[in-house]
Amino acid sequence: MIELADVVKDLREELYRAIDGGENERLQFEVGSIELELSVSVEQTDGVHGKVRFWVLDLGADISDKNTSTQKLKLTLTPTLQNGDGRITPRVSGQAEDGEE
Repeated sequence: MIELADVVKDLREELYRAIDGGENERLQFEVGSIELELSVSVEQTDGVHGKVRFWVLDLGADISDKNTSTQKLKLTLTPTLQNGDGRITPRVSGQAEDGEE
């Protein structure tokens, strides 16, 4: 299982790579809303410092803990870039890397 925060972090890094790769390309694409649909495990820890954590499930993950339930989670993210003049919509382009379509 992977923590939800790590999934979002990895997505952000991939978008940065795409933005950097398309910096000098004539043809660029504006990034619109990004929808992620994930199977997540919600884990609750009891006690004084109890908290709830969201784990993204790998294929074939086995959940047997009594305090864990599996849910579908759909996130819609709208990426923006911060610069000195405010927010801008990112643009991406470039060639696909090995393993990408």
